[in-house]
Amino acid sequence: MTEPLILPLAPGDPQHLGGHQLIGLLGHGGMGRVYLGISPDGGQVAVKVMHPQYAGDSAFRERFKREAETAQRVSGRFTARVLDSGVDERTPWLATEYIPGPTLAQLVSEYGPLPEASVRALAAGLAQALSDIHSRHIVHRDLKPANVILSVTG
Repeated sequence: MTEPLILPLAPGDPQHLGGHQLIGLLGHGGMGRVYLGISPDGGQVAVKVMHPQYAGDSAFRERFKREAETAQRVSGRFTARVLDSGVDERTPWLATEYIPGPTLAQLVSEYGPLPEASVRALAAGLAQALSDIHSRHIVHRDLKPANVILSVTG
C-alpha cells in the first residue's frame, strides 16, 4: 500500500502555528491547506490552515470559525479530535489529531473494490462516526471517500 503522500513545505508555507511545528503538506482543498505538524508535547497533528487570500474575507473567516467550533463538539472512536485552534489569528488554523493511513479514495483507487467483510466493517465505523456527529445536532456536509481515513485502529 502506498503511504499517504507528505510533501515538503514550500517557500511561503508557515513553519509554525500556535506551538505546532509544521513539517510537511498533507493536502489542500477549496478553503485551505492541511499540514503535518508536531505539537508542543511531541505528538503528530494535522493542521488545517485557511488560504491566505481568504483570511481577509469576513464571511470565510466566520465559516472557518464555525467549522472549528462545530468540530470541537464532536468526539468518538471514529472521528478526529480537535486539539487546538487559532481561528482569530491573522491566518486562521485548526489542529486535529493526525490519523496515519490512506483515504478510502486512495485505497479503492490502488486496490479496487473492498472485500465484503471490509465493507461491512467500514460501514459500521462510518455509521458510528455519523451517529456521534448527529448526536451533537450536527450535519456532516463533506462526507466523501477522500475524507474517510482508514487507520489500523479504525
